[in-house]
Amino acid sequence: MLGNPKALEEGVGWFIDICLPWLTLAGLALGLAMDALAVAIAVGLGLGQVSVRQTFRLAFHFGLFQFFMPLLGWAAGTGLAHWIARYDHWVAFFVLSYVGGRMIWQARKPKELKFSSDPTRGWMLVTLSVATSLDAFGVGLGWGMVEENLWLGAVVIGLVAGLMTTLGLRSAGRLGARWGHRAEIAGGLLLILIGLKILLEHCSL
Repeated sequence: MLGNPKALEEGVGWFIDICLPWLTLAGLALGLAMDALAVAIAVGLGLGQVSVRQTFRLAFHFGLFQFFMPLLGWAAGTGLAHWIARYDHWVAFFVLSYVGGRMIWQARKPKELKFSSDPTRGWMLVTLSVATSLDAFGVGLGWGMVEENLWLGAVVIGLVAGLMTTLGLRSAGRLGARWGHRAEIAGGLLLILIGLKILLEHCSL
């Protein structure tokens, strides 16, 4: 192949046209899923024992929001996007800081539940889903793909986020069993740091 310039050119073209877009999309999806992974670990540490239903609910909603946010960002247009961008990072920061602070406070009471309500249900589930998918919204705003690639990209991003959320919840159980309330405090601090990261990233833009 190295001695055949035409074959080499075809091989390079195949890599650029076929492999590189998929590798780029996979890297993007993994990068966007990191907040979901970290929040899932923190939620798992706070819950202690995580049921299959709780795992499914959190993974499904995190994946669903990661799927829709790039589409929403792409469709929002500049006017609405600028208005949303003014406040979304502040909302994410306060929500994650509040949940993380409660985890740290309640970790001091090992005989009580670490969450006053199940974070895989209700408003807390929705707010966590929004907070972990803000970067995907930003990606949608600047996505230069054609329409069919946009939908394919959103599907891949959503699936990867769901898988990473499941991984985070399942691994949190082992961490919690080994480190006890110290792991729960670490989970609370992790949520606060994620909120601070989102705030600083958007304020620096």
